[in-house]
Amino acid sequence: MHKQNKRQFETRIGCLQFVLNACIFLLLGYLFLTQVFDIRGYKDRAKYQRTLTPFVLRGGIVDRNGIKLASDDTSFNLYAHPQYYDNSPSELAQTLSPLLNMPEGELEKKLSSTDSVILLKKGIDRKTADKIKELRLRELSFEVKNKRVYPQGSLASHVLGFYNPDADMAGGVEYVAGDYLKYIDKSIRYEKTPNGDIIYNLSLDPEDVSTPAVGKTLQLTIDSAIQHICEKYLTQMIQKTNALRGAVIVMEPKTGDILAFAVYPNYDPNNYSKYSLLEMKNWALTDVYPPGSTFKIITVACAFLTNKITKNEKIMDTGKMKVGWWEILNYDYYDKGAPGLIDLVYLFQHSSNIASIKVAQKMSSEEFYDALQLFGYGQRTGIDLPGESTGLLSKPSMWDTAMHASMGYGYGSSVTAIQMAAAVNAIANDGVWITPHVIKYSDDSAKEKVIKRRIMTEEQAHDLRDILVKSIDLSASKMDDYQIAAKTGTSRRPNDNGVGYSNKVYASMIGFLPASNPKVTIYVVIDSAQKGAVWGSTVAAPVFRDVATEIIRILNLNPDKENPNPLKKSKN
Repeated sequence: MHKQNKRQFETRIGCLQFVLNACIFLLLGYLFLTQVFDIRGYKDRAKYQRTLTPFVLRGGIVDRNGIKLASDDTSFNLYAHPQYYDNSPSELAQTLSPLLNMPEGELEKKLSSTDSVILLKKGIDRKTADKIKELRLRELSFEVKNKRVYPQGSLASHVLGFYNPDADMAGGVEYVAGDYLKYIDKSIRYEKTPNGDIIYNLSLDPEDVSTPAVGKTLQLTIDSAIQHICEKYLTQMIQKTNALRGAVIVMEPKTGDILAFAVYPNYDPNNYSKYSLLEMKNWALTDVYPPGSTFKIITVACAFLTNKITKNEKIMDTGKMKVGWWEILNYDYYDKGAPGLIDLVYLFQHSSNIASIKVAQKMSSEEFYDALQLFGYGQRTGIDLPGESTGLLSKPSMWDTAMHASMGYGYGSSVTAIQMAAAVNAIANDGVWITPHVIKYSDDSAKEKVIKRRIMTEEQAHDLRDILVKSIDLSASKMDDYQIAAKTGTSRRPNDNGVGYSNKVYASMIGFLPASNPKVTIYVVIDSAQKGAVWGSTVAAPVFRDVATEIIRILNLNPDKENPNPLKKSKN
């Protein structure tokens, strides 16, 4: 029995030895194969570990005329490494002091630190860095940094946004087009020795490693001259009336190009960290508000496209009416009473609430809602800027008679400024809605990025345009030589808690010109003006007129009235 157990034990030991020897043999075979036959793979992996990609500067941003709005500026941070000192801190300080424009004592104190890596100075320019590199001091090293520079200061700041290279954080088009701005056409990789020297080979172009790679240049639709005058007149009116904020949007009807997007308050993206989030927020995209009487254009347009009214429509304006429990009056009811039977020109000229309600009531809730969606309400326009809101448009199942009525004169829904500009621009564009955008796209990219959809017939758009022109020609907002299709608006500002309305208002004006062949759509909205008579006609209209006058000069637009004033024409 004892011999049998011993034999079994020896058999097991033999099996284990065989398995162990087999494993060793397989391991040796694997090592032989990988180190002899697969040596190229390990060389490639080692090469990859010492291979770097070049530092890439973001491409510049220019306006539609090539004026530079943003660019990258290279700078360097200088470090000292005590473990590699060939010179004493005193000697290094004496050498570097005149180059860095720093006192010797301050430099020597830094160089005497016990830290393993010492930051000597940030933001050194390339010329100074090259002089220090010529000293060939192995105890020093440089870190390449890029700084985003905005040469026009605060101009178009809410469009451009900002860029922080340290945190790789951005806003505006700097965020939206970040990948494009950092894109380089060819792949550049090179090898470095452990000491940081470049390993040159026949496939490496010396220029690729001697100069920083630069991303693509981005062109915007913004016209700097128009942007400037919009910001100028908007700021003047806000300061004059002590208003809270405002915006001016100028859009090209046929293309959807945004020529100007002025937002107040603005900020300087060169020093964006000094500004609050409220100042940096593009509220014309993010915040919603009741549009007021400017929305009457859309109410009538919806009734046109649903074939509920025609351009010759007559409406009985009673001056006031009761809808459910709510009594609604025209703003001038106590002065003028009931106008009686009016046409659509009168509706816009006198901004009749009652007539607008009756136009809205000709459509069912579902018809009105569907038409508003065609104009882009209750959804994002798709503008190529971050943070856009959808606005607020309730489903028709939630409409009661009061909400349906208030929709007619601009209180049932809440909109963004860009939604209003895009909606009225569709009327200027012969009934075709088009995506507003600030990036200038190629023809191929535009097919994907810029959506066009017909929402009303060309005849309907022209009929509405003619009605608006006649109403403006009967008001103080008319221009001597140019036909303007436009409407002013004044709406009460909702309380911040969302319950009820405050005693402050939004003053606005929207329209396009020359109306016979529209070249620009302009929207002006100013929030909470405090001084003087606060109406769309007194606060927003002067800005609209000043901006329009300057745009006529900048774009050299031809007059479209039959008998233009020759003196005015020569001034333009």
